[in-house]
Amino acid sequence: MFDVGFSELVLIAVVAMIVIGPERLPRVARTAGALLGRMQHYVANVKSEVEREMQFEDLKKLQQEIQAQSQQFENSILTPESPLSSEELKPVQSELQSDQPALSDNSQSTIKPKSK
Repeated sequence: MFDVGFSELVLIAVVAMIVIGPERLPRVARTAGALLGRMQHYVANVKSEVEREMQFEDLKKLQQEIQAQSQQFENSILTPESPLSSEELKPVQSELQSDQPALSDNSQSTIKPKSK
């Protein structure tokens, strides 16, 4: 965060000893340390809260994408994929139905049961 070397720390300690005095310096140092710890704790809480919000937003987007894909899949299942209308499909369906019995009749006539 701050690039403070050992020589700068010694200079700060000497100035603090002169300004504050040796009898009040330990109490001021404890108070400064406690305030610094609170500040770091507060910054860590804010950072984790921001990360949770970002993850929550990502999950909401993912949920919306999944819902859209499932809706699209459901619509593709419910709607016929054939470009033919029901009127155009009727002759094809009747032709298929008429072919089925003919095939089954032919297959029955060619298969003869074995006699003993």
